[in-house]
Amino acid sequence: MTQAENADPILIWGAGAIGGVMGAYLARAGQAVHMVDVVERHVEAMRNEGLSIEGPVDEFQQRLVADTPETLQGRFRRVILAVKAHHTEAALDQLMPHLSDDGFVVSAQNGLNEKLIAQRIGSQRTLGCFVNFGADWLEPGRILYGNRAAVALGELDGAVTPRLKDMHALFSLVESNAVQTDNIWGYLWGKLGYGSLLFATALTPESMADAMSSPGHHAVYATLGEEVMRIAVAEGVRPLGFNGFDTEAFIHGDQAGIGRSIAAMVTHNRNTAKTHSGIYRDLAVRKRKTEVDAQMGIVLEIARNHGVPTPGIAALCTLIHDIECGRRAQSMELLDEMLSVCV
Repeated sequence: MTQAENADPILIWGAGAIGGVMGAYLARAGQAVHMVDVVERHVEAMRNEGLSIEGPVDEFQQRLVADTPETLQGRFRRVILAVKAHHTEAALDQLMPHLSDDGFVVSAQNGLNEKLIAQRIGSQRTLGCFVNFGADWLEPGRILYGNRAAVALGELDGAVTPRLKDMHALFSLVESNAVQTDNIWGYLWGKLGYGSLLFATALTPESMADAMSSPGHHAVYATLGEEVMRIAVAEGVRPLGFNGFDTEAFIHGDQAGIGRSIAAMVTHNRNTAKTHSGIYRDLAVRKRKTEVDAQMGIVLEIARNHGVPTPGIAALCTLIHDIECGRRAQSMELLDEMLSVCV
């Protein structure tokens, strides 16, 4: 590690599935990393025994410098924000005193959080990021790294800047095929389309692959993907596909192409130790709110601004809320209910 790297550590705010994997890999590669997490036992484990990365991709243990928001001191130039989308506002409130005057934030999250971050600190201090590898927080000190997948970084205006090159090089230490892109919004909207299908699988107790491969529910997945892609186009975005998700097929309502895309996504999700989405784990395992409002709810707001009808996404949000509040249980029957608005 060089003296410059020691003097300019990377602050990773949120040491869960994504942030934990990234922090462990960067530290193992010799980068100075400082982790922040709200779970005190997780912080203690990272400091003492080290963070355990487990699963088929890699297995190692990495001791990390770590703090809770209450104990963190100092200011940082490079901040990777890796909290759940609906915790973005609160995390920004806590991290802002620790962001240096020339600092910037990289949003390694799901959704369009770059919009919120840019509103708070300015677009010139916000770097876009797309992450699709599969990981799960198992318990304090343990992260499952289930599969490798697409990663991309880009400036919000598509420019190529020194900091983009710097952060792309760092992210490449985690995912060697990480992409430096001039269309980060295309990746983020592609992820929202993909994510809408994963929210639908979380209505059920089945794995992502099993729920998505159900032949009787093709219309549900087709409708959700089509709705999100129509909104992206209305926003003036050119959505990009990845890991089986074919944005062009969904944009044009090409049912044969959508069928091939869903089959490719099923194949991708069968080749992972992360069998269920993080949305499913929030509902079934951790019994807490999901990111549905911060992802799909935001999409609904944007759709209303453009006058784009979204009956599928609206029904999906209602059912996820019902599960969160204990009014409904996860079941394949909820996908059956979705069929009435997904034709």
